[in-house]
This record gives sequence, C-alpha cells and structure tokens, in this order.
Amino acid sequence: MSDTPPESPDSPGFDEMTRDIAEVPAVEVIVTVAVNLMSAAAVKLGLTEEGDKYKDLDEARKLVHALAGLLDASATEISSFHAAPLRDGLKSLQLAFREASIVPDEPGQGPGEKYTGPIYG
Repeated sequence: MSDTPPESPDSPGFDEMTRDIAEVPAVEVIVTVAVNLMSAAAVKLGLTEEGDKYKDLDEARKLVHALAGLLDASATEISSFHAAPLRDGLKSLQLAFREASIVPDEPGQGPGEKYTGPIYG
C-alpha cells in the first residue's frame, strides 16, 4: 500500500484533477472504462501472454457482465463508430468465457447475455 494519502477536495492537486476530468467528453470516459473492463476480463480469462497465471473465471464473469451492462446502458449515448468494436470485443470475451468453462452456461445464462442475448459458440 502507498503511504500517500488520497487526494482530498482541500488538496491543491484536486482542483487540477477535477479540471482535467471536466475537459474529457463523456463518450471518451465511457469508451475508456469499457476498454479497461475488456482488458481486465481478458487477463482473468487467461487470454494474455501470462496465460493461466491470472485466470479466474469467477472474476472474469463479473467483468464481462459489467461490460455488457455498460454497453447496453450507453448504446444510445455513444455512436456506432465507438459501439461496434466494443460489442465485437464483448462477444469475443463471451465466447472465450464459454470455451474456458468446464461446465458451460446454458445459452442466455452466460456473463452479460442478459443484455446481449444468447451467445452460441
């Protein structure tokens, strides 16, 4: 753990951080969060160079489900230019989850399928 206390609203850096965040368009924030969720899910699915070292399907399920919810909720807020590749990545993660599961979920019951519909693979 770090000995540095978190920024508080009274600290000098907090105003600068708030100003920086205020300048970022909402679409960029949503896409950045989605990409971070995708990256974390890929790690937990064992899809990175480290392979199974960090594989944890329970954690991957949570991340994929959160990503699907975010994309579903923001579909009308972000353009198809941004949404299409994110949806493709989500589907790839859902298929990878299905393949990695010893006992695959029934179609429509996998992570995020509540939002995307059944994934077959």
